[in-house]
Amino acid sequence: MSDAGVFIGKSDHPQILRLDRANRHGLVAGATGTGKTVTLQILAQGFSDAGVPVFAADVKGDLSGIATPGAPGEKMLARAASMDLPLNPAAAPVVFWDLFGEQGHPIRATISEMGPLLMSRMLELNDTQEGVLNVVFRAADDEGLLLLDLKDLQAALTYASENAKALGARYGNVSTATVATIQRKLLVLETQGAGGLFGEPALQLTDLMRTDGSGRGYVNVLAADRLISSPRLYATFLLWLMSELFEELPEVGDPEKPRLVFFFDEAHLLFRDAPKPLLEKVEQVVRLIRSKGVGIYFVTQNPADIPETVLGQLGNRIQHALRAYTPVEQKGLRAAAASFRPNPAFDTAQAIQELGVGEALVSVLDEKGAPTMVEKTLVRPPASRLGPLTPEERAQVTAASPVRGLYDRSQDRESAHEVLQARAAQVAAAKPAPEAAEAPRRPAAPRASNRQGMGEAFAKSLLRTAGSTIGREIMRGVLGSLKRR
Repeated sequence: MSDAGVFIGKSDHPQILRLDRANRHGLVAGATGTGKTVTLQILAQGFSDAGVPVFAADVKGDLSGIATPGAPGEKMLARAASMDLPLNPAAAPVVFWDLFGEQGHPIRATISEMGPLLMSRMLELNDTQEGVLNVVFRAADDEGLLLLDLKDLQAALTYASENAKALGARYGNVSTATVATIQRKLLVLETQGAGGLFGEPALQLTDLMRTDGSGRGYVNVLAADRLISSPRLYATFLLWLMSELFEELPEVGDPEKPRLVFFFDEAHLLFRDAPKPLLEKVEQVVRLIRSKGVGIYFVTQNPADIPETVLGQLGNRIQHALRAYTPVEQKGLRAAAASFRPNPAFDTAQAIQELGVGEALVSVLDEKGAPTMVEKTLVRPPASRLGPLTPEERAQVTAASPVRGLYDRSQDRESAHEVLQARAAQVAAAKPAPEAAEAPRRPAAPRASNRQGMGEAFAKSLLRTAGSTIGREIMRGVLGSLKRR
């Protein structure tokens, strides 16, 4: 099957996703618990067997089981037998990645590579704040300041705040209050653990597009169980990765098989509250990246989670069961049913609600690129394990990884932070030394106080008393002598 395409399952006939149409993108949708993750695992291993590298986010940790052979039970064996499918347990070659470096090799990107648009999305900036961040990026480019990690961006923001008047005259108004707001949001992002994402060595896309010695494509599994708690960080990182693929890969047209297949789980997070410029960028990437030989497959609960402009680009569709209890859910159900090429044998909207676990409605592109009629399909069981690996098994896979040692240690070369620190030190050293201080003056003698001490007052009082007594005695003597005369 791997020579022609990926075997999805069986309806009246085998449902095969053609490799030469796999770069026309796809959708895997369905309510929680209906089998989306298993379908993703089947597709990923099918592409791997066909020599196509895969990148997939593992939101719940279940996808990690693709790295070890399965142990099929009776039900799985019976399902395989009903499809005339020999179920031989097998694992896919896997590389584990983790933005936080805990469950796989760290993935890093530089601040410059991320760019102001995606950084604004990640920081949840408004239009004014995004404009100031654009000024900071532009000024850093003009000044030759490399923005590699978060401390570089913090240093550039501080530089912009201290030189707001000069930068404002050159690039447009730069408010110090706005810069301070961006700095606070950057601190929040760092607190969430995003500091490890930015820096060097930055991810080389060629390391996501490897094949093993037998020609099978590596399945790159991104541990996203912790990352998903920061949905803006998760969505922005995967959008950056798609954008990098779009910008760096050469045009190849429609190849016999894709160069890489990219699975975006929880895809609704990419479009939630996204500003118009970001939506336009996503639409552009999805529309044009197929000619680079890359297929993008969105995995979400409801097709209504994806904008019409993007949904229209997804040619291969696998729809698991949907439940429609509210008016909004019923509207989404009708929209999902209308997106398929009708089958006169059944009502598509009703069939979507009646599907069991492991069943799906499938429509893929034929050899002419036209969507096939939608079919009720029993999805094939996987050859690898259903469920997550243990930490010990994950560590064993990582130890045998082809990129072991390439990304495990971070590097910190001279960039904006160090350059601006050096400039500040030079400015401080160039300032003239302060003049020597004058010799201290001798303190003036204290002024005599007009107030009398207790001893002085007593002596003066005694002298006054004695003087008065003597004076009276003299006067008496004089007056007595006069009387006798």
